[in-house]
Amino acid sequence: MTGNEHGTQGPWTAERLEKRASDLVPRVDALLDSLEACYHGSRESLIVPIVQAGIAGCHVLLEGVPGLGKTLLARALAAGFGGTFSRIQCTPDLMPSDVTGTEILEDHEGLTFRFREGPIFANVVLADEINRATPKTQSALLEAMQEGQVSSGGVTRPLPRPFFLLGTQNPIEMEGTFPLPEAQLDRFGLKLDVTYPGIETLRIILDEKSSTDTPLPAAHLDPSALLELRSLSHEVAVGPHLRDLVAEVLVATQPGHPSHEGLVKLGASPRAGIAWLRAARVRAVMAGRFHVTREDLEALAHFVLDHRVVLGYEARAQHIDVRTLFERWWA
Repeated sequence: MTGNEHGTQGPWTAERLEKRASDLVPRVDALLDSLEACYHGSRESLIVPIVQAGIAGCHVLLEGVPGLGKTLLARALAAGFGGTFSRIQCTPDLMPSDVTGTEILEDHEGLTFRFREGPIFANVVLADEINRATPKTQSALLEAMQEGQVSSGGVTRPLPRPFFLLGTQNPIEMEGTFPLPEAQLDRFGLKLDVTYPGIETLRIILDEKSSTDTPLPAAHLDPSALLELRSLSHEVAVGPHLRDLVAEVLVATQPGHPSHEGLVKLGASPRAGIAWLRAARVRAVMAGRFHVTREDLEALAHFVLDHRVVLGYEARAQHIDVRTLFERWWA
């Protein structure tokens, strides 16, 4: 693989890998510190994996009740990445053209049509309460997530690179929503839970946020640097035994596998394994390594699998969740 495919120049060599990693990884570390200063708490369970996902090119589903700072986190992430940001408030009356853009008629030296880009044309896009959009509008988001492009008026238009979509949903208030189908859930590389802060973190938030607006972090990266990091991560080695381990876990999630005695209705797809390895490679680079370890995979497993593996009634009746089953699969 050459760097040209991902915004860099020429093929990667061992010397160039080490040099660029030594230049870029400290900038990622500074970004993590800035995000933590802006969005207090949850560094390992939220801030680190969301940055890893953005670098890896994996879209993220954020699940949490309102008021926990999901929009702030998305804005801060876009600022730290040095990219453009847009927010889509999903509602039942939101149309696909409200997301992708539309042709407008202009009277300039004769009547002509001009395409006006929708909010999907940004580097970081927040689809707030994505499960309130109708399936028709969700499908427009699905094309953008999977293909990095949108179709409007019979014309296909590429989205900016990098393109990173963050979807949010409230796990409590489900009235008037359109639950995301498995096909769209599978497009999200990682699912992260946004939880209530602890009392110490809450004291800091109340002290800082109640008296002033939160400043967004400086741009520690830019789109070309992020794409270079992504390209660099593709060169990280994954041992055959670790690829086999990922494959074995994916097979174990399938319905009918003896490890769970029919507790699973739907297992994880190959796309899950691809996202898992991409994020693990980025995690390795951020740790200063050019090889993936078992610990890299284990640290990301729940973020990758929890929203993809659908459990049946028997599992719920026995209070068994995906993480419980993962312990069997990982042993």
